[in-house]
Amino acid sequence: MYPNLFHLPEWFPILGATPVTSYGVMMLASFLVGGYFLRAEMVRQGQTADHAWDLLVMAVIGGLLGARLYYLLLNYDRLAADPFGMIFARDGMVWYGGLLLAVALFFWRIRRVGLPMGGTFDATAPALAIAYAVGRIGCFLVGDDYGRPTNSWVGIAFPEGKPPTTAASLSAKFGVEIDPAMVERYGEILPVHPTQLYETGMSTLIFLVLWHLRRHDRRPGWLFALWLVLAGAERLFVEIFRAKYDRFFGVLTLAQVVSIILAGVGTALMIRLGRARRAAGA
Repeated sequence: MYPNLFHLPEWFPILGATPVTSYGVMMLASFLVGGYFLRAEMVRQGQTADHAWDLLVMAVIGGLLGARLYYLLLNYDRLAADPFGMIFARDGMVWYGGLLLAVALFFWRIRRVGLPMGGTFDATAPALAIAYAVGRIGCFLVGDDYGRPTNSWVGIAFPEGKPPTTAASLSAKFGVEIDPAMVERYGEILPVHPTQLYETGMSTLIFLVLWHLRRHDRRPGWLFALWLVLAGAERLFVEIFRAKYDRFFGVLTLAQVVSIILAGVGTALMIRLGRARRAAGA
């Protein structure tokens, strides 16, 4: 684990001695990598590179602000108890919040500039997939968003995670039932599913699929709809292994409910676009 890569020198203006976190670096990398592929695809479609960077700014604003707001709403009890501390804490981001606000800002910007709606959203699909894959590496490096305890060879312990993968914290924070045999075998620090890496791997595969299909001959918007389906299915699956406390819907986590909704929206959009294509060809 490498939560802090290095500290800025003491003499650095304003931010002297501030730690540079691996999560922050990987978040920056995710925006840059996603922006690169977004620009490449928009230019291929005949749009200008400047429009791609405009949308990247929308993604940064929406991604950061939306992820933060979603986290605060999800932890409303802690927000009510310590609003100042929660609002200005260095950690606390939720991907789906960032996605929803970023898409809303994308929609607003595309309408404002007059870009083709379906084609532009298609261009964002591979970029979103690879950006998510890169960003999840940051979660792994800081020891956040990991899974349940496992005896499997893939298990990784996070002694300095957020929180550490101790039997006590897993039970208290996430309500995970701890097998006494695991404590006897591994001690207090337990190996868990590295679900961050699961998501990095699966989202990278999704990116490769979308990048291969980006020259599709279907109606504009189809590729983005496909990304909604694949991304929703990926998160729905990985959440099975997550150590989570937000199981408000029986066996489903809140993220799984959102995943089902996104996949459903994507499926409905693909069906609608398919019908429109057949009608146009009739």
